[in-house]
Amino acid sequence: MDLSPADLVALMRSDAPHAVLDVRERGAYERGHIFRSTSLPRRLLEFRLPGLVTAFATPIVLLDDDGRLAQLAAPTLGMLRYTDVRTLAGGLPAWRAAGLRTVQGINVPSKVFGERALHEAKTPQISAHELAARIARGEEMVIVDSRTFEEYARGCVPGAISVPGGELVLRIGDLVPHPTTPIVVHCGGRTRSYIGAESLRRMRLPNPIVALENGTMGWDLAGLTLERFASRRAPAPSARGRAAASLVAKRVATEDGIVFTTAAELRALFERRHHANIVVLDVRTSEEYAEEHVAGAVWAPGGQAVQATDEYIAVRAAAIVLVCEGFVRSVMTASWLKRMGLRNVSVLAGGLPAWKDAGGAVATGHPAPEPFGGASALGAVPVATPGPLDGATILNVDASDVYARGHVTGAAWLCRSRLEWRIADIVPSRAASIVTTCIDGWQSTLAAATLRGLGYAGARVLAGGTRAWQEAGLPVETGATKLLDEPDDVVLKPYDKGRAAMEAYLRWEEQLDEDGQSPHALR
Repeated sequence: MDLSPADLVALMRSDAPHAVLDVRERGAYERGHIFRSTSLPRRLLEFRLPGLVTAFATPIVLLDDDGRLAQLAAPTLGMLRYTDVRTLAGGLPAWRAAGLRTVQGINVPSKVFGERALHEAKTPQISAHELAARIARGEEMVIVDSRTFEEYARGCVPGAISVPGGELVLRIGDLVPHPTTPIVVHCGGRTRSYIGAESLRRMRLPNPIVALENGTMGWDLAGLTLERFASRRAPAPSARGRAAASLVAKRVATEDGIVFTTAAELRALFERRHHANIVVLDVRTSEEYAEEHVAGAVWAPGGQAVQATDEYIAVRAAAIVLVCEGFVRSVMTASWLKRMGLRNVSVLAGGLPAWKDAGGAVATGHPAPEPFGGASALGAVPVATPGPLDGATILNVDASDVYARGHVTGAAWLCRSRLEWRIADIVPSRAASIVTTCIDGWQSTLAAATLRGLGYAGARVLAGGTRAWQEAGLPVETGATKLLDEPDDVVLKPYDKGRAAMEAYLRWEEQLDEDGQSPHALR
């Protein structure tokens, strides 16, 4: 069923549960998309959609540039048992022709919220040059980097400690030696600096708390040198630190009206997940999640849940339940999500221990998502064992950056989302031998199944994928050696693109309005 642009506007303004999925690749999405639509490239539908939209009757709207990808995606949703699948008639050109605007960037709702929080709270800031001068003078201060540890290690303000945003309230008490010690919060740009600083300010600490203006990009643009490969982390919270953080979280829960969900209520939500949408987010560290977590919970560390909310939540009306080992990190994250306009947010009362005490199922590790239909496709597709593939066309359908890091020698890269469009030009003969591969074999299995459905009887999948090939000691090559498609599936960070891109990004972010608009174009 097609929706007109006016129909889609009405749906998105309603309180009815729905999901609007942009099935283009992330690079195309960054260049222009509908505000509050979810980026879900077609090649990831089998992997991610069952977790993003759990209720099969949820209205789902697919959109792209011209309707072709949406038409290719729709049968997959039918296979996944969704019953109300719609497409935006005419795609984004029709949306724009109707006088409706699109926005640029990634995670725009969170960035809009961050700018609003900055202006409403009047978060104190410090410039890069002023902070550098204080460091040079040896002034006592605590500098915390509120990004992920991986981002921190790539480049931080000299002397900064890695404390991802969701951990700040829990861990800051063990980092600050005196009530007069200034605390500086930074991220790569703006959003997580302000959110982190405001989380600490809610603790009502006597310490001066400031955010670094424009984060590490501002530091770099000021001609200052970042520290590379730092590895400092906050220590495990002490009993005293936990007690102080608990008092803060209890007060925030009361002030913000945070709702608590019991283990029994969460079990009931899980049992009804195919009739009502539910998202369970574990906001602890990666290590804690891997050790043990609520079965079915998605790892979404608190700072990232706020920074990239649209990547975790596609149905804004879904029941969102946050989990940690108790309540501190869940409450602080819930507070921010509620302020972002998500109404059905709650915290698992008693956290993971209460869930286990109630007999709830738990899981370990970071589960690698097995695609829906992957097992049946694997059973239906012939395999090629690692070894000589003489005469075969080898197609790698990984993400383009994964391909560049290492692939079977001679393999060409192709985006699986557009496989049906490209394959006839690449391999004209349907009798040809084709071997598909990817890092773990799942994307390539689905690709081989598609090829065989198109009549390519010689299509096979490399058993175990590129990883098995490498483990067999067979040769691989690196780099973007043979691209058969536009590598628009990966969006580089502004600091990977150079000075002009960083300047454009910061101008864009600073001027975002409530509808995700900025007078400055991204580069």
